[in-house]
Amino acid sequence: MDTTVKGTATPVRTDQVGAGWTAARVVAGYGAALSLSLYLTVKVVWVVAALLGRAPSTFTGGDWVLLNAVTVAMSVVGIVLGLVLAQRRGRRVPAPPLVFFAWMGAGFLIPMIPYMLFSAVLGGGDSGGGDAAPSWELVFIGIGFAGMALGLAIALPVYMRERWPAAFLGRVGDRPPAPLGRSGLRALYVLVAALALLWTYWVAGGTLGLSPAHRDLMDVDGRLLVGNSALWAVMGAAAIRTIATERPRMPLWIPMALAFTSSGSLFAWAAWKLPWALLRPGGYAAAEYPAVSVVQHGLGIAAGVLMLAALLKAARTRRSEVG
Repeated sequence: MDTTVKGTATPVRTDQVGAGWTAARVVAGYGAALSLSLYLTVKVVWVVAALLGRAPSTFTGGDWVLLNAVTVAMSVVGIVLGLVLAQRRGRRVPAPPLVFFAWMGAGFLIPMIPYMLFSAVLGGGDSGGGDAAPSWELVFIGIGFAGMALGLAIALPVYMRERWPAAFLGRVGDRPPAPLGRSGLRALYVLVAALALLWTYWVAGGTLGLSPAHRDLMDVDGRLLVGNSALWAVMGAAAIRTIATERPRMPLWIPMALAFTSSGSLFAWAAWKLPWALLRPGGYAAAEYPAVSVVQHGLGIAAGVLMLAALLKAARTRRSEVG
């Protein structure tokens, strides 16, 4: 069935995607779930080992169990998400929890794909487990992250296109700009600009805001992470501007997908790091001063929420204008 956007001559097709894309969604969704199950296996092993008294020397047993119990729960949610995306009956899942967990999962993992590629080339990265971990654990963790990230990058856009076609079909500029609210957009742009400038300054070698005792953490790997965050934040803000102004013309799914992923990245990583900055378990230390950590993560959470709110408003407006 075809529908058209009211007031325009541009048709917006709402029929299903081709069989090839459906097959890609199924394979990617199951692949994501299977990959993350390897990561889950490692985390369960770590929890059991900690309960038996074998925790890393930098953590107390309780802190290590709590940390890994949280990541076990996150892994289970991620596996369920992959299965939902793979199955046709996954469209029966209520939209609010599906969108929230997909937003968080995409934000955590999809923006890490460029980082993982560059880190592998430059030899950065670490196990994140404190003491040296067996090689099989590192392999399982790497496959879990990479497989889930790639699976989400493929399966999630296809799923959302199938379930909410009106929000993704057509081209930018085929309808009047969505009324996203000038004050909210200004606040979003200011927050993203502040974060991007700070992160770019650190990538360039600046030290303002960094603790002298931990500046060594802003090594090549640290700069890659910070630079990757800055890049995705700017791309998300640019995508929202494209949606708000309806230019430049391009397939609508591009800015919608970029804004969804960028907003999730800003929120998810800031929400994950903020408790670490406040509680500092296991002698946790960041390159920046604690107060700077708290402020930047708070700004990241706010920017992510504002970007998602603008994106959802644009999607609802477009759906309401489609017959």
